[in-house]
Amino acid sequence: MSGKLVAEPTRRRLTERQADTVRRLTEAAVEEIRETGFDGLTVRNVARRAGVAPATAYTYFASKNHLVTEVFWRRLSALPPLDDPVDDPVDTAAGARERVVAVLREITLLVSDEPRLAAACTTAMLGTDPDVQELRARIGLAIRRRLRAALGSRADHRMLNALEFAYAGALLHAGMGYTSYGEMADRLADIAELIVR
Repeated sequence: MSGKLVAEPTRRRLTERQADTVRRLTEAAVEEIRETGFDGLTVRNVARRAGVAPATAYTYFASKNHLVTEVFWRRLSALPPLDDPVDDPVDTAAGARERVVAVLREITLLVSDEPRLAAACTTAMLGTDPDVQELRARIGLAIRRRLRAALGSRADHRMLNALEFAYAGALLHAGMGYTSYGEMADRLADIAELIVR
């Protein structure tokens, strides 16, 4: 994800109580997807499951795409930070490849154990409403930062772009049902081997 991005909250800063409501809504969304899939998901049903009024749910989430993209964002944000190996004098191409493969596997497998959720996240992140676009930009920036840290001293914009495009294409490929998310992680590892030299 190139360019400057503003990392401000999609809607507003949350109090502890509001943050708890958002957490309940995102957890309820995952449960609803497990039962009904993305097509059957509605913000109204998620609100009911979370024990909040639909109007409250819509205060935080403009659409089901926004809600599901938030689920992915939260999982990505929960990953532990990477150590930046740029200052490591023995930083090798093999080390960078291993780190990139680990990052690609980590972000690919965030939702892979739940195929319905994985498909829902892929579909939702393609949404066009402004809240989804903002979260998609944050997700892209976070992935780029993880890849840059993994590349260490080998980071250059061409490698980063190639890895980002590979990940985005693989995500779409899996989302269309051509491959599983687990298989996608293995294919991305092969691609990283070709790109990171």
